Amino acid sequence: MATIKLTTADFKAKVFNYDNANEWAFSGDKPAVIDFYADWCGPCKAVAPVLEQLSDEYAGQVDIYKVNTDIEQELSMVFGIQSIPSLLFIPMEGKPMMQAGALPKHVLKSVIDKELLGQTATEQ
Repeated sequence: MATIKLTTADFKAKVFNYDNANEWAFSGDKPAVIDFYADWCGPCKAVAPVLEQLSDEYAGQVDIYKVNTDIEQELSMVFGIQSIPSLLFIPMEGKPMMQAGALPKHVLKSVIDKELLGQTATEQ
C-alpha cells in the first residue's frame, strides 16, 4: 500500500478535526505516521522511499500519510512545522509525538513497533 497524500480537509476527516475540538481526539481506525515534507527538500526525498517501504510492510496495521507543507500551509501552521521532514507518530491511545529530521529505516521501524503497535523487542 502506498503512502497517502493528505490535504487539510482529509486530515480533519481522517485524523483530527481541530476546528471542533480543543483536546486531541484521534479519529483514525489504526495508528498513523504523517510525513510533513516539501518537494524541494533533499532530506524529504531521501526518506520518501523508506516511508513507501514501511507503508507496504505495515499495510493494514499503520496508515502512513504525506502532507506537502507548501500546499497545506494551514495544517503546517497548526502543528508548528518549522523544519522538514517532520514526522508525526499517532498512536491509537494518547498524544501524538513529533520528530524532526530524516530518520533511518531501523529507527522508524523501532518507533512504529514500540510506540504505535506496543510491541516489545522480543515481539518484533
